[in-house]
Amino acid sequence: MFGPPGRLYVYFSYGVHWCANVVVGPAGRGSAVLMRAGEVTVGESLAHSRRPAARVARDLARGPARLTQALAIGPDDRGSDLLDPASPVRLHAGRPPSGVSAGPRVGISVATELPWRFWETDAASVSVFRAGGKPRRRPARQDGRP
Repeated sequence: MFGPPGRLYVYFSYGVHWCANVVVGPAGRGSAVLMRAGEVTVGESLAHSRRPAARVARDLARGPARLTQALAIGPDDRGSDLLDPASPVRLHAGRPPSGVSAGPRVGISVATELPWRFWETDAASVSVFRAGGKPRRRPARQDGRP
């Protein structure tokens, strides 16, 4: 995350899933963008073999962990130059989005009010926002059952 811009920063999140960020700031300054989702446009059968639980194509790379699974991004990819044509993981110029939406960040407990979550408007592969907060306890039942 502190490397030169255009590099891939891969980390193990909560000891469960790999997630990936694109470093966007100058070397030495922590500045990156989390890759939250993607649409598989080439190699759908390969992505599905990596994510067999996905029932429909939009779910193949829906969410940060699913994205890294679908693309087989892992710790060996950390530091990859995303602009190098020889890199196994790289960025390509795509079509311009029809619209960009912004909203609150998710999965964090600090600065949750900042609208730093961006996505292509109407993109089917983007995870649905669910407001966070403390889980509500159900009131005790009168009949003593849980």
